[in-house]
Amino acid sequence: MRKNIIMFLSLMLVSLSLAGCNFEKKEIYNIATASTGGTYYPIGVGMGQLWTEHYRDQNIKFNGQSSAGSVENINLMKNGEADMAILQNLISTQASEGSGIYEGEGYGELRAIGMIWPNVEHFVMMDSEIESGDISDIEGNSFSVGPQASGTEQSTLTMMEGMGMDKSNISPEYLGYDDTISSMRDGRLDGGSLPAGTPVSAITDMYASGLSADILEVTDEQLEEINGVVDAWYRYTIEAGTYPKQEEDIETIAQPNVLVATTEMDEEMVYNLTKILFENRDFMIGVHNSAREMQVETALDGLNTPLHAGAYRYFKEQGIEIDERLVPEEVQEGDGENE
Repeated sequence: MRKNIIMFLSLMLVSLSLAGCNFEKKEIYNIATASTGGTYYPIGVGMGQLWTEHYRDQNIKFNGQSSAGSVENINLMKNGEADMAILQNLISTQASEGSGIYEGEGYGELRAIGMIWPNVEHFVMMDSEIESGDISDIEGNSFSVGPQASGTEQSTLTMMEGMGMDKSNISPEYLGYDDTISSMRDGRLDGGSLPAGTPVSAITDMYASGLSADILEVTDEQLEEINGVVDAWYRYTIEAGTYPKQEEDIETIAQPNVLVATTEMDEEMVYNLTKILFENRDFMIGVHNSAREMQVETALDGLNTPLHAGAYRYFKEQGIEIDERLVPEEVQEGDGENE
């Protein structure tokens, strides 16, 4: 009996050894994005498809996964449930610095791969509630600040803080993009915050369906006040025609959307992913029109989070000037100077 058991175990070991020779272990990398109604999700899925195609012969797959947004994405990465993520510059900055909502809980391992497109602030409001035409009109109204624990919520509250407001100045709701527009259409909500790359599908639907609502503008004074809280935004113009029936330019603000990883990701892998992404811009534009603003020349604009060593190597090879604050600690001393 014992002899038979030993023979069976020996055969099992041989089988497992052969199986290891015949099949490669499949690797999966998860990219945390946001809700499906915004821009993060389709861009993240598109990046995953692009990278998966290039790594097909190595049996490596990249998946874009939906989430509540930037804040949850940080938690997913910390918990090992995501390998990369798209973050608002505000959240990326605060997490890497250990400031704001991450005071005393900095994420020192966080590393930027690059700015892939601007996150344009869209404060929308029913026309019946618009007075000045700028974002101060949200005061006294029911207003969605975005899903709880999302980057939308944090950026909206930061902008409100810059204007001397908080949740007590509005009747807050916590809705995703599509639900915000649906609630406005049903008369249950006056407005909401929908930051994303242009055009935002939910806002396209808002205009196309004839809903009597518009995007509020941001004044120069408001921009200065908001950046006084966290210096993360810059002036952005939503050009006429971006949305159906939009006949005039809309002056708002934007912050970079940052693709991030951690120091745990292999340098060579991140170098290749960065190269593939920025050298296949046309493919990404086909995924979403906001990717038209994804360019090597502007990939570091507005960033405050240190680069991943792999991304640093790629941008240095491209001759891009790299600010000292973006040089990662992992780069050997003396290699951080630009030539």
